[in-house]
Amino acid sequence: MEKGVPMFLVTVLLFALACSQLASASDPSPLQDFCVATKDSKEFVNVESSAITRKVDDFFFSELDKLGISVARIDFAPYGLNPPHTYSHATEIIVVLEGTLYVGFVTSNTDNHLFTKVLKKGDVFVFPIGLIHFQWNMGNTDALVFAALSNHNLGVITIADAIFGANPPINRDVLSKAF
Repeated sequence: MEKGVPMFLVTVLLFALACSQLASASDPSPLQDFCVATKDSKEFVNVESSAITRKVDDFFFSELDKLGISVARIDFAPYGLNPPHTYSHATEIIVVLEGTLYVGFVTSNTDNHLFTKVLKKGDVFVFPIGLIHFQWNMGNTDALVFAALSNHNLGVITIADAIFGANPPINRDVLSKAF
């Protein structure tokens, strides 16, 4: 078993738990224990599903490593910043496990609307694909976040690094005119 797999499973479970809390339109007394979807199934939702015809593999999936997702643990020092950046190939979802974060993203041209939120322990936030976003620990204590991204090839661009750290440098006249 690879190192980090248990942490990955914990992360997936935490995201599932966080997302399940958002979906409050559930039936408090299900009519059946489960309904397994298969291509050749003749069963419908809320129709009795026989446990005898089910097998353990109906509740198991071993291909998660081939789906191209990424998971990251982000530890923020007090007042630490994950600077404005974007992922050209991925949507990001975060869950805050400790601390208080000020997060936000900016919509694309021409609106450039800033959406921000202060997140606390247990909060979840989604950063849409391709939009510039950031996270800042606004507290004087450490913060801990787990992030899941919809692609293993993120296409990450840290805005300040790309603009001011380009090699060779972007012409100063271009930067002056742009800013």
